[in-house]
Amino acid sequence: PALDLELTGQYSLNRPASLEYDPTFCGLWIANEGPEALLVTLEGDELRRITSDLSRIQALTLEGDALILADGSGMFQRVSKTGEALGAPFRINSGWADTEGLVVDENGNLITVEDDPERLSWLTPQGEILRQIDTMTLIPPLTEAQGIARDPRTGHLLIVDDAEGTNSLYEFDAEGALLSTAPLWEYGIDPEGIAIRPGSNQLFIAFDGGASIASFDYTPTLPDGAGALPPGADCMMF
Repeated sequence: PALDLELTGQYSLNRPASLEYDPTFCGLWIANEGPEALLVTLEGDELRRITSDLSRIQALTLEGDALILADGSGMFQRVSKTGEALGAPFRINSGWADTEGLVVDENGNLITVEDDPERLSWLTPQGEILRQIDTMTLIPPLTEAQGIARDPRTGHLLIVDDAEGTNSLYEFDAEGALLSTAPLWEYGIDPEGIAIRPGSNQLFIAFDGGASIASFDYTPTLPDGAGALPPGADCMMF
């Protein structure tokens, strides 16, 4: 079944809040709600640190060969993987957005999760709102959405709900329809971030409780006719 998780490893890391898998380095980008973002190996060894013009980095994602950062208050900025600003910070057009996680879809639009108010949002690359889903209307409700990851084969979204909510993993299709959920209590408390390494069917989940990152083998939902993995989507180093 989809979301059938098998824990394969776990290591300590201080305050991991948002994760993104980077196939160029076969590593993880990590935001920890401070002024810096880290790039680490899959075993947790630090490769580099970057900063931005934002007051803090709450969430991050890849956009081509660059990064988009979010401060958790409605501000975003594009930077290179060495931390060079690729533009001035910009704000979502609604003003406030408690952005906890974000990804980029195949059209270049941003998909974000917020927990105040609770919603899943689709935005243009410039921050204009396209549509939103009230995640409190789901069954079960998604009350404290934190990290989000997108499977490039299907566009499916994996979102973690922290311990103030259900402490679970939610899977959505590309349009935002809820497909399934899986509890995470046996692996950790207060999940904050999630990343997918699609070529090896691996998940990485950051837990605030205990300050750790756990790795999993999992069974992705791949409907009949699902596309192959896009070139360059997984571990370009090998």
